[in-house]
Amino acid sequence: MFPITGNAALILAVVFGAAFGWLLHRGRVLDYNVIINQFRFRDFTVLKVMFTAIVVGGIGVLALVHLGAAKFHVRDANMLATIIGAAIFGVGMVLYGYCPGTGVAAIATGKLHALVGAVGMIFGAMLYAASFAWVNSHILSVWKLGKVTLAGISGLPHAVLLGLLAAAAIALFVTVERSGVERR
Repeated sequence: MFPITGNAALILAVVFGAAFGWLLHRGRVLDYNVIINQFRFRDFTVLKVMFTAIVVGGIGVLALVHLGAAKFHVRDANMLATIIGAAIFGVGMVLYGYCPGTGVAAIATGKLHALVGAVGMIFGAMLYAASFAWVNSHILSVWKLGKVTLAGISGLPHAVLLGLLAAAAIALFVTVERSGVERR
């Protein structure tokens, strides 16, 4: 059954990509106003969709690892690069109104304004590639923790950490719903 390669992998990539885009659309996270209102603390749809995706994806990954169909590939934890990257991503998302995935999906639904941000993402990727040698020596090498995981640091099994994340997500969802903060 595993691994899937060749044309079958390409077909599955298109199918899963289309399904992902459809789910983003159904989850309303292709709506510019929904994303912007997340940052204005008026609509928590994006937070709900992301937490749900992380928990469901985590369950899927743990199941695949448990079945022997996948392995964890832990990359170095480069904290300075993570902080800088998160700041750039966050500012870009606030200005653009989409993350990369929702931006591409918005383009697919005919939202032409999303093309501007896609061009910006391509330009940013080219700039990163052109400056990688400098980034590697001045950013990626600073505050490098090595191949660490939260499970390794805490001593808790992955399933327990995922359960705690799911419980936190549910508590957050209930709190947001009960608070009446969301205005639609």
